[in-house]
Amino acid sequence: MTAAEIAYKPVGWALGAASGMVAGAVFRQVWKVVAHDDEAPEATDENRTWREILVASALQGAIFAVVKASVDRGGALAVRRVSA
Repeated sequence: MTAAEIAYKPVGWALGAASGMVAGAVFRQVWKVVAHDDEAPEATDENRTWREILVASALQGAIFAVVKASVDRGGALAVRRVSA
């Protein structure tokens, strides 16, 4: 394991937690615009359709993946620059 990999571990954990919170906030804002609804459906909400629940889940997953990849990539590059 290189010094950069060791240095990135705690940074990666912190960034992972932060990216989850950011992704959640981004999803809530996107859902408001897309669905014209203040709250995204919960999987157990019997008043929502299957389609609405599955679309919300897919959108949330896509947003989470993009935010997490962006944060991980940025964090790794920053640690490499600092430790090089």
